Amino acid sequence: MPVLDAKGHVVTDAWVRIADDAPLPDAPAILSLARLRAETLAGRNAPLGLALDPATQPEEIAELLPRLALVAVPLPKSKDGRAFTQARALREHFGFTGEIRATGHVLPDQWRMLRRCGVSTVELPEGADAAQWQRSRDVIDIAYQPSPSEMTEDGAPPAGSALGLRRRRLAA
Repeated sequence: MPVLDAKGHVVTDAWVRIADDAPLPDAPAILSLARLRAETLAGRNAPLGLALDPATQPEEIAELLPRLALVAVPLPKSKDGRAFTQARALREHFGFTGEIRATGHVLPDQWRMLRRCGVSTVELPEGADAAQWQRSRDVIDIAYQPSPSEMTEDGAPPAGSALGLRRRRLAA
């Protein structure tokens, strides 16, 4: 499936999803939590990813994060917000710096919020129009609450954000 990167470009997916009973290739592999915990992966050079179940809490995988280059957070339905919470917790509470990929039933309208929650890439549904995804990124360009990644070094909201504008008006 095609993947949309943080800048809105469609990129080729180098990752392979591996079933629990399939042999592990010498390539970037996305595994289930059960397989990741059961398998001895010492000495493996290829990157590892985790297909996180929507019901799994990020604290349950905290000890595995240093071994992972990717965590895939699924959206089983467009109204299921657990992937947003999982992504934000992985970034903010556990300091995960690898790729967080949204998969499943992801809508173009959700892309900007997914990015604000820490998602770095989106797995596009088969046949999706990448131009529609890129347009949706530019529809709303202001957020009312700054995300931690947007805060300045002194902890203030960025000058162009709605909160930053409001603070400047109140100060004047």
